[in-house]
Amino acid sequence: MADASPERLSDGRYEVRQLIGRGGMAEVHLGYDLRLSRNVAIKMLRTDLARDAIFLARFRREAQAAASLNHPNIVAVYDTGERTVIVPDGTSVSVPYIIMEYVEGHTVHELLTDGQPVPIEEAIEIISGVLNALEFSHAHGLVHRDIKPGNVMLTMSGEVKVMDFGIARALEDSGATMTQTDAVVGTAQYLSPEQARGEQVDTRSDLYSAGCMLFELLTGRPPFRGDSAVAVAYQHVSEAPPLASSITLDISDALDRVLMKALAKRPIDRYQDAASMRRDLIAAGRGSTIQAPPIDTWEANAGRTRQMAATRVNEPFQRAREKDVTNPLTLERPRPTDANGSRRDEDRRRTRHKRVLWSLVALLFVAVLGVGGVLAYQSLLAKPDEVRIPNTLISQSMADAEAQLKELGLGVREGDPVASNSVDADLVAQTDPPAGTMVPVGSVVTLHPSSGPASVTIPDLRGQSQEQARKTLESLKLKVGNVTQEDAPKTDAGSVLRSSPSAGSQVAEGDSVDLVLASGYVSIDESQIVGRGQDEAVAYLNNLGLAANTVTQQSSDAQPGTVMSISASGHIKIGTRVTITIAQRPPEPTTPASPSPTTPSTDAPDNNSPS
Repeated sequence: MADASPERLSDGRYEVRQLIGRGGMAEVHLGYDLRLSRNVAIKMLRTDLARDAIFLARFRREAQAAASLNHPNIVAVYDTGERTVIVPDGTSVSVPYIIMEYVEGHTVHELLTDGQPVPIEEAIEIISGVLNALEFSHAHGLVHRDIKPGNVMLTMSGEVKVMDFGIARALEDSGATMTQTDAVVGTAQYLSPEQARGEQVDTRSDLYSAGCMLFELLTGRPPFRGDSAVAVAYQHVSEAPPLASSITLDISDALDRVLMKALAKRPIDRYQDAASMRRDLIAAGRGSTIQAPPIDTWEANAGRTRQMAATRVNEPFQRAREKDVTNPLTLERPRPTDANGSRRDEDRRRTRHKRVLWSLVALLFVAVLGVGGVLAYQSLLAKPDEVRIPNTLISQSMADAEAQLKELGLGVREGDPVASNSVDADLVAQTDPPAGTMVPVGSVVTLHPSSGPASVTIPDLRGQSQEQARKTLESLKLKVGNVTQEDAPKTDAGSVLRSSPSAGSQVAEGDSVDLVLASGYVSIDESQIVGRGQDEAVAYLNNLGLAANTVTQQSSDAQPGTVMSISASGHIKIGTRVTITIAQRPPEPTTPASPSPTTPSTDAPDNNSPS
């Protein structure tokens, strides 16, 4: 396919680019979504398998399974379709494809190619991501059935992505045993014992495979190795795994316990859900308490486990082991031959067969009686189908509450801490489902420890009225405490001046906050006015929120321009107009002018003279 004219799918929406991967039944190409302008991965069924009904069904089932799952730890499926391809014989065949999320990174298989263990913290982080994906897929009714390093991607940013739901089954369909085709596709190093025996598969089979991955990440090798897939599968069924700490010395006893529980032969002895395994795994990494039993529990049962498991190996694997060949699917157990053909040998053989037959009949009879007795005994001891979550769990320690729930046949999960004003920190503050609820035996109850009272930051209440401040505090689940008043210049009566504790302080929910309000009054200090200059006195009054009314008065005693008196003093309501009297120099007295003597004018007529 030339790069100049790349193939396009789905009416030209997706552009098929270079090949980036090849698997047992499909090829993966880098693609480009022209509509959304993003890279995608395009997984196409191999053309030579497109006419095989089994592989077609598997491929379509993968698309349906993965498309129903939307989780950050699962590779997303965006679209599906089919394209028509002309095969060499000239005929056309319809080849299905899946449009998936393009993940830049590498598989865990590539991480393990050098045979060296990864750091413990990294191993725990990887398997925790796988368990997150399994918890989600199991909750949506899907068992993956092919968890292995090659199906787990690590992105460039360190995210874990589980892919390839090609042989996933719905939980209601998992009662069917694995088909031979499925068994061939699965990798023997990560098969659960029930998969190897061809028995019923459920979610706990995925947890076994995750345990195999964890073992390999911690030690650099899988728990079981052999010359052939049959030999490895046989070990899964009949052999106890080695302790990881016997291979890598820095593995803790807690991690050994988690691995032994995850790799238990019987599903009932394993972790019953992905969440419980993840909790134990994280706790083991932190050195905290875990639920997995001690190592000697498994060592004590190892011999009995091997003996019981060896009698239950899947017949195809058993036949292949007897003939020492690698194909468990097409072989039949060889029939013994008679070398001499003598009559005596034939009689001897018949006699031996009869003895074996009667022995088997006797054993079967004893087994039936034993099973019947066990079932009868169990029926007498059977617990009720439902139990009530006790009301006494609140305020208990987590360990005591867990023990009480386990006595009732319930599972326990530790939830996120919740704030509580009534329960001390680290004690049980809340259960999910709530106390008093009837739940089926075997249900999981989440215990939420108390983180102590919730803390609240006191806001800045300055300038608010008392009512406004009360509403603000109540919205934060706080209460108004003592309310006092204080004189404050230029502040309206009833406005908040400050709080105690002060703004920005951290307090517990339900605590009380004291308020200091403005009284609406101020006090006048006469010494700051009388004898001062007029401008200084007016400024002093204005700063208090008072208005100044000035009058002048003549006086010879006071310095001119200074305040002689004030009309009010002491406690005065803000806004009051105050009169101040200002001294003024009196005017200086003026002297009257004395009259000058009158000189008779020579020109004036003399009234006494005779005319």
